[in-house]
Amino acid sequence: MVGPDRVQVYVAVGFVDMRKSIDGLSMLVAERFALDPFGGHMFAFSNRRRTVVKVLYWDRNGFCLWQKRLERERFRWPESREQVLRIEQRELRWLLEGLEIHQGNAHTSRRYSVIY
Repeated sequence: MVGPDRVQVYVAVGFVDMRKSIDGLSMLVAERFALDPFGGHMFAFSNRRRTVVKVLYWDRNGFCLWQKRLERERFRWPESREQVLRIEQRELRWLLEGLEIHQGNAHTSRRYSVIY
């Protein structure tokens, strides 16, 4: 499910009605978050109980919707005053594994550019 490094991941901080499918979630991305659902980026949503996560993304010629449902545990969904958070792909993997997105001991990402 994880794509190239240039793919951005956005997490909807509040809860979403999990009856929403591709059309409803893509409209939510466009209207409430003012983001482009066709940009190839990933958009993650969770239900109120934090037992279900859906990830929506556009893949060349159609939408993909990926879902994970926990049987006993809960996702450690981030809290913020923002409606949507931009996170890294590794932080999405952490969420799906049951970890927090802010790991105190994790190495920070470094981005370098060539200067000519």
